[in-house]
Amino acid sequence: MTTSFQSGIIAEASSDALFITLNVNRSEIDKIKAVLASTPTIIDEIKQEFPDAELHTSIGISHQIWNTLDSKQPSQLAAFPHIKGKEVEITPTDVDLVLHIRSSRHDATYQLGNRLYSAFGSSVSLVDEVSCFKYKDNRDLTGFVDGTENPEGEQRKSVALVGDEDPDFKNGSYFNLMRFVHNLDKWEKQDIKVQEDTYGRTKKDNQEYASADKSVHAHTKRTSLKDKDGRSMEILRHSMPFASLKERGLMFASYSKSPVTFNLMLESMVKGDQDGNTDHLMKYTTATTGQAFFVPAIDWFTSL
Repeated sequence: MTTSFQSGIIAEASSDALFITLNVNRSEIDKIKAVLASTPTIIDEIKQEFPDAELHTSIGISHQIWNTLDSKQPSQLAAFPHIKGKEVEITPTDVDLVLHIRSSRHDATYQLGNRLYSAFGSSVSLVDEVSCFKYKDNRDLTGFVDGTENPEGEQRKSVALVGDEDPDFKNGSYFNLMRFVHNLDKWEKQDIKVQEDTYGRTKKDNQEYASADKSVHAHTKRTSLKDKDGRSMEILRHSMPFASLKERGLMFASYSKSPVTFNLMLESMVKGDQDGNTDHLMKYTTATTGQAFFVPAIDWFTSL
C-alpha cells in the first residue's frame, strides 16, 4: 500500500544527497503548479530507471510562495527564525522551493535533480545546489557521528509527520535547512578531550557522556530539550556533509511535525540557557543559510 507522505521524510539515511533551492518566477505560477503536479510521476519514472538506488525525494514550499499555490496554508508555516546571541547571529535566507533528493547512487540522485530542475525551466531560478555524501560511518567532517539521537521505527513518523492537529495537511512535515561551513583548521587544533567535551560525546566509539558529566556548553546538552511534561523534544535529522577543496561543512536538514522544536533547539544553541550558556560547537562553524519549508503529502501535489 502506497503511503501518502513523501518518502524522503521518513526513509533511513542515504549515502548520497542533493539539496536544490529555487526561487519562483511569479509571472509563471501556472507553470509552477503544473510541474509540481507532475512531480510524483517524474519521480516514479526515475525510480524505475534506477530500481536498486533507494531513491527518495522531498519537495518543500516556503511561506514566501505558498499562498500563490494554495488558498489553505499549514497552520505553523512561517519564515525561518532570526536569532541573535552574544557571539552568533542566525539570519534567515528563505527561498521559495527546496528539492531534497537522496539515494545510494550519485548518478540516480543527479538524474532526478536534473530532470526536476529541467521540468521547471524558466519558471524558476537556481539559488543553490549542494551535493552531499556519507562520510565514514555517518560522521560529520569534525569526526563525530551525526544523527545518533534520531528516532527509530514508527517513532520517526510520530516525530516528523503532521497528524490530526492540522487535518488539511496531515502527513506533511516542517523542514528546516541550514548550510554550516566548518572551520576545520581551528577544530583540528583542539585536543581530543576538548572536542569531546564540546559535543558531550566520545569521538572514537560514540558514547554519550552521562548528563552530570556534560559541560553546560556541550552540543548534546544544548539540543536535549524537554517539554512541559518532561518528555524529550525530538526532530528527525537527515544532515550530511559536503566538501570541496575550498569549503567543507554540513547541510543540516531536519523534519518535524511542528517547527517549534527546531526553533527552540536553535535558540538554546545560539542564545543559551537562562544563564546565557551557549553551544560551543558554534565556535567552529558558521551558518551561511537558514530556510524553512513545508513538505506536503503527495496528494497535495496531484490536487494542483
